[in-house]
Amino acid sequence: MRPFVYERAEEARSAVAAVADRPDAMYLGGGTNLVDLMRLGVAEPARLVDVSRLPYDTVGVRPDGALRIGAAVRNSDLAAHPAVRRAHPLLAQALLAGASGQVRNMATVGGNLLQRTRCAYFQDITKPCNKRNPGSGCPAREGDHRNLAIIGHSEACVATHPSDMAVALAALDAVVHLEGRDGPRTLPLTELYRLPGDDPRRDTVLDPADLITEVTVPALSFGGRSHYRKVRDRASFAFAVVSVAAALDVAGGVVRDCRIAFGAIAPVPWRARRAEEALRGAPATEDAFAAAARAELGQARPLRDNAFKVPLARNLLVRTLTELVVA
Repeated sequence: MRPFVYERAEEARSAVAAVADRPDAMYLGGGTNLVDLMRLGVAEPARLVDVSRLPYDTVGVRPDGALRIGAAVRNSDLAAHPAVRRAHPLLAQALLAGASGQVRNMATVGGNLLQRTRCAYFQDITKPCNKRNPGSGCPAREGDHRNLAIIGHSEACVATHPSDMAVALAALDAVVHLEGRDGPRTLPLTELYRLPGDDPRRDTVLDPADLITEVTVPALSFGGRSHYRKVRDRASFAFAVVSVAAALDVAGGVVRDCRIAFGAIAPVPWRARRAEEALRGAPATEDAFAAAARAELGQARPLRDNAFKVPLARNLLVRTLTELVVA
């Protein structure tokens, strides 16, 4: 591991100042992803600015019912929070589906959102990878890509975003609060991430000095009727093969509104807006759910060994929505 300087930030502005204009500096939260990448030689920061002790470690409910989630809140604490479990069970379920209890006790909300792909070629510095070394190629396209993207990918990169929590937050229209060089600003979570295109080096639209301070989840009247379901190769401590976050509002057998996002099928948490549009005003039936899934997944471009993800994602959505109708 490359030697590095460690410093602990006392407040957000000083943290931003410590990273700004220093391309070799990075923020450190729980460290559950970054430290692994440093050990592998994928990340080699010369300076780590510890932001885990900044005063962003609480969860609150605003007068309008929105959740305010500090970026330093640990994943285990967020999953156990009564307001989250009551109003947005899909978020609690997504958090509990991620990693292990030990990792959840350390991982922070901000760090979870910014974790890098677990693509084996990205993590192996002996292999080419356009995300690490632009122009070197994407061996995953012809190599091991079973668990990689079927939608939103490019010739340059087929990696998937690994976060479970981010999928739930994408479905819930979460908003990310940032402190940056020019002061505070907000950004819809679905606009935080960028598709790889020809340059997959950057996973997000953030400036390196941008610091996530908080996530806001708007009140959702039907948030209590929601679920996160994850298909994986083993029962715990495994990344998703496909996952779905869904919330459903049904009245008189008709879908009034819905929120849907997929995980592990794209380089970003994939908000299924085509499926949502197809469902609004449609009967709350398996046939309608299947048609909505086809509307979304019709844009999929699977590779040689991951075409199975298309019917898997379709069936996962249909099952989840069907169960929510009778919940």
